[in-house]
Amino acid sequence: MQNNLIFLQDILQNTPIPTAVYCTDDLVISFANTAMRNLWNKGEQVIGKKFAEMIPEFQKDSIIEQVLKVMKTGIPFQVNDRKLDILIRGVWTPLFFNHSFTPLHNEKGVIYGVVNTCTEVTKLHVAKNQIVNSDEMLTMAIEAYGMGTYEIDIKTNRIKTSDNFKKLWSIDSEMTIEVLVAKLHPDDRYLQEKAHKEALLNGVVCYEARIIQENKSEKWIKVFGKIIKDEKGDPSTILGVVQDIHDQKEFEVELKKKIEESTMELRRSNDDLLHFANVVSHDLQEPVRKIKIFNTFLKNEIGNQLPDRSVMHLNKIEHSANRMQCIIEGLLAYSTVDKSTQPVEKIFLNELLENIKTDLELIIKEKGAILVTSDLPEIEGAAILIQQLFYNLIQNALKFTKANQPPRVIITSVIKVVDSVESIEISFKDNGIGLDPMFAEKIFTAFERLHSKNEYEGNGIGLALCRKIINRHNGTIIAKGEKGNGAEFIVTLPLKQATENI
Repeated sequence: MQNNLIFLQDILQNTPIPTAVYCTDDLVISFANTAMRNLWNKGEQVIGKKFAEMIPEFQKDSIIEQVLKVMKTGIPFQVNDRKLDILIRGVWTPLFFNHSFTPLHNEKGVIYGVVNTCTEVTKLHVAKNQIVNSDEMLTMAIEAYGMGTYEIDIKTNRIKTSDNFKKLWSIDSEMTIEVLVAKLHPDDRYLQEKAHKEALLNGVVCYEARIIQENKSEKWIKVFGKIIKDEKGDPSTILGVVQDIHDQKEFEVELKKKIEESTMELRRSNDDLLHFANVVSHDLQEPVRKIKIFNTFLKNEIGNQLPDRSVMHLNKIEHSANRMQCIIEGLLAYSTVDKSTQPVEKIFLNELLENIKTDLELIIKEKGAILVTSDLPEIEGAAILIQQLFYNLIQNALKFTKANQPPRVIITSVIKVVDSVESIEISFKDNGIGLDPMFAEKIFTAFERLHSKNEYEGNGIGLALCRKIINRHNGTIIAKGEKGNGAEFIVTLPLKQATENI
């Protein structure tokens, strides 16, 4: 029996858990193991001393009274997360402990003392503080951005929310799913139901809706949440935030309104310009036609009686009238492209090319031009516009030629996939005067000329018209070349159009 008692005392004395026993109503220390004495920074002289003398701060916090109550009632008592300054390697260091006070009974069941054990929880205390600080910082950040938080128990439909959530949702009563839905605008309630159904599949709740406020006004909010699953993998909780996006929505509405107004104004202005070009071009044709007719009458009637200088003037009048007529026709063609839609139909490019060769037969013979063509596929588009496109590009190649060699135009094609759309890339390559790369984009601007009217005839509209036709067909056109070494125009067109009209 004696050996067992010594064995038990050795265990208590050497256990790393601080342990002490207090007896009598004065809580006199009758036992304190090494770990507890180290905790108090005391030696064996503590035996026989009062507990209140070892830890005076417990006296201030009425903990001594609670321990005395344990002596009287036999009901255990705990103190959690208590700070004690401990001398460690010469430095007083704050540590945190959980204290347990348990009554001791003799063989007759009478309480004769209280055993006190301590567990250090410093790391747990620090971790808790970090979590609390993180939660506070997160709450501050959420509130700073005008957000509110919510938590929904999917099984019970119970809701926990922050104060800011209630403010945003304009609710001051008990929070339930029914109350939340009732606050939504009637036209937006289906959005909430739809978002929650989809969340069960993808795990995310996200929707924008209007809240009806107390004064019956509307306020836009955005709800975002995520479903949390339990250990079985079943949805258990929705955690999320709600954000006030009313100002953002009003800005979007105002911006959309301004864009629509600007678009309408731009369309109206564009229509006016096209109408002006059409009217002016149409009205100018008649006087130009009369100038040409009367100029021809003069040449026929008195041309052989006039001196050479006067005949030269009549020829210049004829030349200027022809050029004016060319400009007018170009303006009409340019304005017509945007003016009306054209039906999409099948276009046999080989047949179209043969027709253009016939149209340009005189200039081809006059210049001794050589057209080298390859087999072209069938495409979809507005036939009249594609005809104009090919005509302008070939005529352009025959116009800007070198004086000392016949023009050669090589037309080749290749099928390509452009942005997942099967397309044809057609190259129109010539051996003419070439193109300075710095003007490769500028030449597609209406009325832009790189050469004087005396050098090469034209109205400066042909290539601009080509760009318009290409855009109408959802294609691209680029120009390449070197000055003095020919030019190349590369056209890319979808084989099929996505719409019935262009």
